Amino acid sequence: MGRVQLFEIRLSHGRVVYSPGEPLTGTVRVRLGAQLPFRAIRVTCLGSCGVSNKANDAGWVVEESYFNSSLSLADKGSLPAGEHSFPFQFLLPATAPTSFEGPFGRIVHQVRAAIDTARFSKDHKCSLVFYILSPLNLNSIPDIEQPNVASATKKFSYKLVKTGSVVLTASTDLRGYVVGQVLRLQAEIENQSGKDTSPVVASLLQKVSYKAKRWIYDVRTIAEVEGAGVKAWRRAQWQEQILVPALPQSALPGCSLIHIDYYLQVSMKVPEATVTLPIFVGNIAVNHAPLSPGPGLEPPAGPSPQVVPSAPPQEEAEVVAGGPHFSDLVSLSTKSHSQQQPPPAVLCSVPVAPEPCAHDGSPAPHSLHPPLCISTGATVPYFAEGFGGPVPTTSALILPPEYSSWGYPYEAPPSYEQSCSGADLGLTPRS
Repeated sequence: MGRVQLFEIRLSHGRVVYSPGEPLTGTVRVRLGAQLPFRAIRVTCLGSCGVSNKANDAGWVVEESYFNSSLSLADKGSLPAGEHSFPFQFLLPATAPTSFEGPFGRIVHQVRAAIDTARFSKDHKCSLVFYILSPLNLNSIPDIEQPNVASATKKFSYKLVKTGSVVLTASTDLRGYVVGQVLRLQAEIENQSGKDTSPVVASLLQKVSYKAKRWIYDVRTIAEVEGAGVKAWRRAQWQEQILVPALPQSALPGCSLIHIDYYLQVSMKVPEATVTLPIFVGNIAVNHAPLSPGPGLEPPAGPSPQVVPSAPPQEEAEVVAGGPHFSDLVSLSTKSHSQQQPPPAVLCSVPVAPEPCAHDGSPAPHSLHPPLCISTGATVPYFAEGFGGPVPTTSALILPPEYSSWGYPYEAPPSYEQSCSGADLGLTPRS
């Protein structure tokens, strides 16, 4: 079989997930069928990020290194036939970023070993990927406990000569969530026109930004729920819940090439109205009581849009008179939900031995090893186990996020044209 029958790296206790600042220990094992002269046996621990202009292309156009340490396990000599084991230990940097894998780039951490043989002889190499999780404590985000509310008013014309407006207001119970927690959405629609609206759609969106030679934005729908439309001259309220599936955490501290953002978008096609709420996905749940009202409670104090419309046209007076008064608040029903029947366990995307995450509607427990999710989100099903390729969003209403009241990202937001285009809804590079 040749001289080298086995050459592998094993990490202590079979661990695959580590925290920044932890020691990483393991052994390099070599099994030889015959004596092997060598010049050196080395092991290297390194972490880096690479970004490409093309999907699933390992030819990085931009790279950055986080750490690169080498140890000499044995100097020049000769290994006799048999099995040999060389222990090693590295201290992982406290600033190492969380592992991530996406179609346009990845943050990868690995251990490499090599036997440097004599000149003109074949060198022997092996490598092993491990994962780093730098937990995101949602309580460290500024204003995370503040109400998460957004409103938009859309004026439009219908029946050629008539005009009206629709006021769309959306809120969530929190600004940040952990895997398995329930996001509670409340939307209020005031239809100040004689035309019925189209159904209202709420989408949990993921936006991954890659800094190659130019920014590339990968936007996709994680989960989607659709509610009924609102009748003419009616005021309605819609309450729904979205289970936060296993997703990579918001932001990647320590990495300047890849950024991850989440948004909850509530929209209608007729009239075309949209509100966007920034959402954080972290590993340690918010421990403050939300200041925003929960579903069914009174709206927060402060100025509110006027809900009483001007008198409807004469030809619509009979319709209005025959229906409920405008101030009567009706409840909208849900027409479809991508998470009506969630699976018995939401699996985290750790390639080795996935573990189930809590999804009972309460914050996930504060375990010593929070779930590590390195794959990007996808359309329904909202999370797929394994290594399936990313699925671009099918939503036609992805709009640029509102950064006015949000602390992240620190950079100026892209323009509408830079964020998305009608021809390519999933990816839009910044010029």
